[in-house]
Amino acid sequence: MGKNFNKIIAIVGPTGSGKTTWVKILAQKFNGKVISADSRQVYKGMDIGTDKDKTFSQALTDIINPDKPFSVSEYQAQAEKLIDQYLTMKALPMIAGGTGLYLDAVLYGYMIPNLKKESLELRKKLEKLRDSDLFQKLKEYDPASAQKIDPKNRRRIIRALEVSILAKKPFSKLQKKKPRYKSLIIGIKVDRETLYSKIDARVDQMIKEGLVEEVRELLKKYREDLPALNSIGYKEIIDYLKGRQTLRVAIQKIKFNTHAYVRRQMTWFRRDKKIHWVKSVNQAERLIGKFIK
Repeated sequence: MGKNFNKIIAIVGPTGSGKTTWVKILAQKFNGKVISADSRQVYKGMDIGTDKDKTFSQALTDIINPDKPFSVSEYQAQAEKLIDQYLTMKALPMIAGGTGLYLDAVLYGYMIPNLKKESLELRKKLEKLRDSDLFQKLKEYDPASAQKIDPKNRRRIIRALEVSILAKKPFSKLQKKKPRYKSLIIGIKVDRETLYSKIDARVDQMIKEGLVEEVRELLKKYREDLPALNSIGYKEIIDYLKGRQTLRVAIQKIKFNTHAYVRRQMTWFRRDKKIHWVKSVNQAERLIGKFIK
């Protein structure tokens, strides 16, 4: 791979589109090393609800406890360090995930301030605000991001606000360095109805695998109002365990909220004209073959 000293692959797409399955096949075929770009899979103990696949090696999963903050700049720094290591090993780095901020930070080289102390202080202040006030703040600081983020998704709103406030400009307008890598971005094309039925089946499977028990265990160790536990799949089950709703209602809400999340992910990805949308892993193989030639 001499000529590929700075080439990387990204496999992107909404939740449930099959990114993990694809990247496992592609990594085997092209001597790939996989890096996850999923803002929930970074957390230890959150396995079933984030649909972690532990049957293969994937960096940047299970790296931090749910009560610890983890910023976009930290993700960017760790991912770039790994990419450089893999390239030195003559392996092909492959990033797979659906967290748009993480992917953009690495693929487009956004200059994100790594102000850990300030970031922690700011996050503490933001976490005291109500959802509606946070969203109002985001509309003021970064209207473009406010159009793409769910008003109820505290974690993503806080993450976008943190970057925008510390960088003193909206995340969507952050200065870019010259990207460090040449990237081929492959998007998985799935029609919405197919995706929704796959998601619904997956939610039912998570319940069978023990999602309720996983959340119960997490609540023994952590506060229920942690940003990490405000994720889809966790917040609904917490409401059930706290007697605020029935399990049936919680399951319906997880499905409904995941559908809404998928629509927001697609809004995010559609604006990126560099993504090559394909329907089959064979098409992806052909694109990668040409790219690394």
